[in-house]
Amino acid sequence: MKGNHLHPRQISIESYDYSLPENRIAQFPLEARDSSKLLICNQGHVSQDIFSNLSSHLPSGSTIIFNETRVIHARLQFRKATGSAIEIFCLEPLAPFRDHQQALQQKGQADWLCLVGGSKRWKGGLLKLHAELNGIALEIVAERLEKLDGGTSTIRFRWEPAGLTFAEILAQAGNIPLPPYINRKPVDRDEVTYQTVYARHEGSVAAPTAGLHFSEKVMASLEAKNISLLKFVLHVGAGTFKPVSSVELADHEMHAEQVNISLESLEILRESLDKPIIAVGTTTVRLLESLYWHGVKVIKNISGPALLDVHQWDPYDDLAVTEISRSEALDAVIRGCRQAGITSLNGKTSLLIAPGYKFRFPDILITNFHQPGSTLLLLIAAFIGEEWRKAYQYALDNDFRFLSYGDSCLLFRS
Repeated sequence: MKGNHLHPRQISIESYDYSLPENRIAQFPLEARDSSKLLICNQGHVSQDIFSNLSSHLPSGSTIIFNETRVIHARLQFRKATGSAIEIFCLEPLAPFRDHQQALQQKGQADWLCLVGGSKRWKGGLLKLHAELNGIALEIVAERLEKLDGGTSTIRFRWEPAGLTFAEILAQAGNIPLPPYINRKPVDRDEVTYQTVYARHEGSVAAPTAGLHFSEKVMASLEAKNISLLKFVLHVGAGTFKPVSSVELADHEMHAEQVNISLESLEILRESLDKPIIAVGTTTVRLLESLYWHGVKVIKNISGPALLDVHQWDPYDDLAVTEISRSEALDAVIRGCRQAGITSLNGKTSLLIAPGYKFRFPDILITNFHQPGSTLLLLIAAFIGEEWRKAYQYALDNDFRFLSYGDSCLLFRS
């Protein structure tokens, strides 16, 4: 732990609260992605610009890392036989595959971990949903197999025609999962604006919102400045919106999110360690830092190299005192993947980053403004220290728009 920081378990979330008026929460995106405001916080100096000018604030020759996950239509509106509505929110696949890519290609039947809206009204029996795809009638049936802790349930979906994939079913019958603080129903435009321009791999139930500001023009301006573009995948879970309801972090359980990184991308990252590293979004930061702790666990023979499994307290407990460098950690992962004959690293992370955390990878972070008392705000406070209060107050005083469809920040690590 650095300095005199409390152990993260002892952190009181009340210390990371601020007053966010409801009218400052953006309900719709701006017409042009890259026209959002850009707050810049560099070693305590706060200023602003427009996101389209991003590249002018970044060092030439640096490496910028994106999360190219794609948001799925995770919300399904079912009806009971009585006609009352029950919403099922697909969180992550369970069977026959836990991997998003395989699960979304499943045909006929699949089990998912879900949140159920109006759960008490669903006493038992099957729910049905009807839709249409290219003139073909679709029927999706939901059966609750088990109620779990935390308000989730195991749901078995079956559908006809059984030859369709679950991805096709969700795309046609589901709705884009806007976050709970956007108090409106999805509109057609959200299909485009709630995806990044570089989204490729389906699996997220929330957008990696820092990336929503990037346009093709901004991407081209980065390459023109000799900034290398590197893309990883971390599928964002609904837990990203989960507030910290406990008094201290010790009682908060971090959500796990799925990771997929090609061996080629790991090798490019290894070659980029002598350059400034820019992370687009808190999900990318968590992924990068999880790579480090995975490497440490591989070196210490706690984990095998082919499966990443990082827990929220790993950096603060048994692994807290380590002199292993980021290059050594990456080398161990890359070497292990090669020896295992695999071309991509998969797994999950529930890493918690809170004040006192020592960052190994990102020097610069591009992100949105985050909810009061959230683990995402804790990450920001860890990255720029107490300057987060100054930055957020500046944003409130200067009419910045907040949260997923709001404005952006460019933060230089303190």
